[in-house]
Amino acid sequence: MTETRSIGVVYDSGYGHTAAQARAVGEGAGSVPDIDVALYFAEEVATDPHQLDHCDALIFGTPTYMGSGSAVFKAFMEASSKIWLAQGWKGKLAAGFTNSSGHSGDKLSTLTQLWLFAMQHGMVWVGLGLLDGNGRSTGSDSALNRLGAYAGAMAQSNSDQGLEGMRDSDLRTAAALGERVAHHVVSWQGGGQ
Repeated sequence: MTETRSIGVVYDSGYGHTAAQARAVGEGAGSVPDIDVALYFAEEVATDPHQLDHCDALIFGTPTYMGSGSAVFKAFMEASSKIWLAQGWKGKLAAGFTNSSGHSGDKLSTLTQLWLFAMQHGMVWVGLGLLDGNGRSTGSDSALNRLGAYAGAMAQSNSDQGLEGMRDSDLRTAAALGERVAHHVVSWQGGGQ
């Protein structure tokens, strides 16, 4: 009998764009057999980060504001300090995603912040694993990983538009990240190491 593994998607979203990414990440992860996925809003889980202790992997998502993750997500990060002290998430898999209005928007800074947070906890980071989909003459904005990220999934949405302005390719890229993490969770034997 195959053991069901659990993935928690912990995110903040100011205007709904990063929430749409989180849902796509969850759908991608949930497409893999024997994976249970739950979405957690960072502000709510910050009151008791131990809610995530049962997860085999945590995928973190936050909008990029002023070149950094949101204050709400940072509050969640700081609320996990007692778990950090005990290294309670050590050996879990981790990944990240972010959204901003600019094509660059300094999103790499946010993904680096999420990566460093995971490293502080002793987690093992899973990158996107997709080549740049728009860096060649044959590339396009409709390609997976159109923004050329490797550390995690990036999305760009215009600041004057709601969810209708989100690119399907960015949501498919987020789903690909979720699916990749789920496949790694199924084969991962490193919990607590």
